[in-house]
Amino acid sequence: MHLPVLFNEALHELSLKPDGIYIDCTFGRGGHSSGILQQLGPAGKLLALDRDIDAIQSEIAQKLAKDSRFQLEHCCFSQLQDVVKKRDWQGKVDGILMDFGVSSPQLDNAGRGFSFMRDGPLDMRMDCSAGLSAAEWLASVSEEELVRVLFEYGEERFARRIAHAVVTHRLDQPLETTQQFVDLLVEAIPFKEKHKHPATRSFQAVRIAVNRELEEITTVLNQAVNVLTGGGRMVVISFHSLEDRIVKRFVRDESRGKYSASKLPLLASELAAIRLIKRGKAIKASKQELLENPRSRSAVMRVAERK
Repeated sequence: MHLPVLFNEALHELSLKPDGIYIDCTFGRGGHSSGILQQLGPAGKLLALDRDIDAIQSEIAQKLAKDSRFQLEHCCFSQLQDVVKKRDWQGKVDGILMDFGVSSPQLDNAGRGFSFMRDGPLDMRMDCSAGLSAAEWLASVSEEELVRVLFEYGEERFARRIAHAVVTHRLDQPLETTQQFVDLLVEAIPFKEKHKHPATRSFQAVRIAVNRELEEITTVLNQAVNVLTGGGRMVVISFHSLEDRIVKRFVRDESRGKYSASKLPLLASELAAIRLIKRGKAIKASKQELLENPRSRSAVMRVAERK
């Protein structure tokens, strides 16, 4: 079985109850879901979500589907509340696991267009059945908006040069493959960072924009508070600073409450909704995991509990 990043830590922090209700917001290769099911009793329930149809149709998904305690939904993070309401689980969920970013299967499949190391269609959609592909987005985005995306989502200091190169290039020929985009980036960037491919930041930025990843994260965090029962845990794994910053601020703000000390009595909506676990400190991969899985190097886990 594929073990995802921070596997043991995630299961531990969920504080699993044998008869609890849990949601894995990113099924992926099924690693976390398989681990959760192993610790649930006959009355336990697990719902897994994924916006990637390849994950939904995978061999491990079909295998787990035979377990009556397991359900799988093809949907985005932002639909969490809808799928919970459909099952009458609002305020009853004991734990929610969120594992952000792109998955290894997506990166390894050249046909998905996520990797700058493999030539393929310039797609980058996590759900290939919806929205614009990266090629379509790059063909229509304004130069100004592209500069913003590259700078904010990729922290790319040569955002203006790259955006101008894209707009100029598409006048003669559209960008249709990952290799074409890589070649343009290599030519547009004047200085190469040591140990970092020149396409890294731009691929990340375009992927985030195409999939509306940061908006999805903000939406699902807000929904998770209403979905969880009292004492329910929210375990979140991020892979870059943009994701983690949203999570960190959300947990901080929700744990403080939204009230003024001069206004009494307080409304229920003004009270702090969650409390910090581990005193708000991030959990990172062990030395052993870092040796076995280099991808875990950038993983950051944060945990909060519904009051």
